Amino acid sequence: TKQIKPDMEVYDKNRAKAGDAFYAQAGTVVHGVHKDTPEAIKRMAEDVQKQKEKRDKFSRRRRHDPDADIDYINERNMKFNQKLERFYGTYTKDIKDNLERGTAV
Repeated sequence: TKQIKPDMEVYDKNRAKAGDAFYAQAGTVVHGVHKDTPEAIKRMAEDVQKQKEKRDKFSRRRRHDPDADIDYINERNMKFNQKLERFYGTYTKDIKDNLERGTAV
């Protein structure tokens, strides 16, 4: 809705036509006072579609890395292993390297 600029002439005309009902208070009946134009509805629908497309482009879902080593048996175990690697990876790096080379003691 940031990109939609209001038409001030139509706004002023609607405000004059609605009178006190434009700024409704506790006892004001506003049902049927305002009618949107088809152009305004079309503009808003297009803006909503643009917002939807923009949201779909920026997904937070992490993609699977096919080059990464598979050291898990399911999704929960994968997350657990990632957490372990994040906290203890610096301490276990030399042990992992020795295991891969086959020179572990």
